[in-house]
Amino acid sequence: MIPVLSAFIGILALAWGLNVAALDGGTASLPWLVREQGLYLSGLLAIGLMSLAMVLATRPTMLERPLGGMDRIFRLHKWAGILAAVFAALHWLVEMSDDVIKSIYGRTGRPAHDEFGGLYELLRDAGEEVGEFAIYLVLAMVVLSLWKRFPYKFWRHLHRAMPVFYLLLAFHATVLAPPSYWTQPVGVLLALLLAGGTVASLIALTGRIGRHRKVQGVVTAVSSPAPDVTEIVCRLDDAWPGHQAGQFAFIGFERFEGAHPFTIASADHGNRSLTFQIKALGDYTRQLASRVAVGQAVTVEGPYGRFVLGRQDHTTRQIWIAGGIGVTPFLAWLDALRAAPAAAPPVELHYSTRRAAQDPFVERLRSLCAELPSVRLHIHDRAAGDDLTPERLAATATTGQRAEVWFCGPRGFGDQLKAGLARLWGRRLRFRREAFEMR
Repeated sequence: MIPVLSAFIGILALAWGLNVAALDGGTASLPWLVREQGLYLSGLLAIGLMSLAMVLATRPTMLERPLGGMDRIFRLHKWAGILAAVFAALHWLVEMSDDVIKSIYGRTGRPAHDEFGGLYELLRDAGEEVGEFAIYLVLAMVVLSLWKRFPYKFWRHLHRAMPVFYLLLAFHATVLAPPSYWTQPVGVLLALLLAGGTVASLIALTGRIGRHRKVQGVVTAVSSPAPDVTEIVCRLDDAWPGHQAGQFAFIGFERFEGAHPFTIASADHGNRSLTFQIKALGDYTRQLASRVAVGQAVTVEGPYGRFVLGRQDHTTRQIWIAGGIGVTPFLAWLDALRAAPAAAPPVELHYSTRRAAQDPFVERLRSLCAELPSVRLHIHDRAAGDDLTPERLAATATTGQRAEVWFCGPRGFGDQLKAGLARLWGRRLRFRREAFEMR
């Protein structure tokens, strides 16, 4: 994620820099030139990153392979939006700095304000007013997105207004960009970004995101293997393209609530039947068992993701680590391996659970692994003091042995394991994880 955003920002800054290098400063003084170019650069970065966020919001499956999966696309979308808001705030601060510069250096050397007259001048005035209003709305939206306690069902509807805010800012950028930009590389780049962001906004506003990947189905079974877990089995119609073990899909049971993403906890057996293990993590998932019934219609969009069986490097030691509900993709992996147990690779599967005696997945894992002799299952019961640590994993490593770790679970747990294993194993380790997060 960091390399992609850094490269994107670098390209925008380079395009801006080429324009600056060709400028003739004239009689403008340095403080005023710095303010002017700071205004242009911060605005370019803000609208550029927001355009990127809008394009990524359309769930472009063609970018799953180069970016590492839809989970990372969502994460990139989130941070592109956050950085866009940061640069938008900086843009506003630079705009407000003229009074400070005047009080210190006076008006001498201030770049002349271009007078265009007619309709164009009216558009620029409107763009300035609209831009300031939209910036406030975008900043408020980012704050709500980062505030995890703000209910998802309300955030989701507010978030749907983001394309409108983007179109307002796109208008602001179009009419207030220096006219000289449009004949230079920076203008070409800006035009492409605005076009992409505008098309993405229209796709979102017309409800076309993921439309071609949606299929209809019916709920065939609902159960509660544990008080905080709901198991739902769905059978989809003939349009379902099938899925790879470990992928996820968006499931919609109610129109107002919208679709939520869940990992598919079963392999593809060719019968278009999907199983979902859904943990109660919010208001909606806590009530799911009582709100969903057998025979109920369901809409499924997908599949998405590249945390899939088949991408493993079997020349390295395979370590699969699941924490809590992060066990779901591994349930699908093990289910798929049952079709050819003799071909299953040697694997060490570690499952960390809060209380093994009350965990419905423990017996499920044991049952699946009993059919797979090459898979060694390790249950880590935290209630009994059996914590999974990097040191415990590294202690079993053979000198010089390379390892590939596949992790799905709580973010903090994953960060701790990744940092510890990187310190102990160094370059012999490759750590792969599902980075899915809607907010």
